[in-house]
Amino acid sequence: MVNDYKKHDLYGKTLIQKIELTPPFQFDFPVTEQACFLYMKKGEMQYQIEDQQVDIPTHYSLLLNCINSGKQIYNSASKTNCEIVIVTFYPEILKKIYDRELPLLLQKPKNAISNISSQKINNDFLIQKYIEGLLFYFENPSLINDDILIIKVKEIILLLSQTQNSESVQLILSQLFSPAAYTFRQIIEANLFSQFTIEELAQQNNLSVSSFKREFAKIYHDTPANYIKNKKLEKAAELLVLSNQRITEIAFDCGFNDLANFTKSFTSKYNVSPTLYREKNQQ
Repeated sequence: MVNDYKKHDLYGKTLIQKIELTPPFQFDFPVTEQACFLYMKKGEMQYQIEDQQVDIPTHYSLLLNCINSGKQIYNSASKTNCEIVIVTFYPEILKKIYDRELPLLLQKPKNAISNISSQKINNDFLIQKYIEGLLFYFENPSLINDDILIIKVKEIILLLSQTQNSESVQLILSQLFSPAAYTFRQIIEANLFSQFTIEELAQQNNLSVSSFKREFAKIYHDTPANYIKNKKLEKAAELLVLSNQRITEIAFDCGFNDLANFTKSFTSKYNVSPTLYREKNQQ
């Protein structure tokens, strides 16, 4: 149930909202070309992506691409009232307030292929202070104007660019301006030699881990761990023969962060150590 609702508009669109709710509640997002930053000022909320529930406790945030992500937050268990502050990012407004060039956070990252559409943002002191500043204007609405709202949009974008989640934030916000949808296979092939975990690869595909594994098996007829490890070892074997790179560098370039693990895996697959494999095949 909604107990209190306040908002401020910019250029005719709802930019900032403050909502107080009593659980149980469900809050739906429209299917539109925008992204939303949700800050849990009080209480907690849940967000569903595929068959995986994400919990957002007090002082944590959630960034959503409202086109590709789930369309609902909810709380069905808590007895504590909840207070949520929402900042909405519209591409047309962002283009207008950044009249010269979009900041880096809104530009598509180079060589990044991902369909990630949501990101939980941990407790951040500067974002807390930012929210306190917004609450002041909700309590004193006569002091707000378009110039202040523009400053507040630019401020949250700057703060998000400085969080530990900045790479994921950039992927989500840049989709507002280059909404390319990648296939499952494209994302896997682009990240074969990264050090992504299975959980991170699932996130890049905007899937839960269980859904990711099912889709992977359907396409590649193998488990993600086995297929990816074999591809990394095949690449390493190729580099051992065709390059003069040190074995440590080859291991790292192929996505192994531990030389001992690389050597053990390589020897298990090729029945010979990386050093002997190079000596044998470079003759």
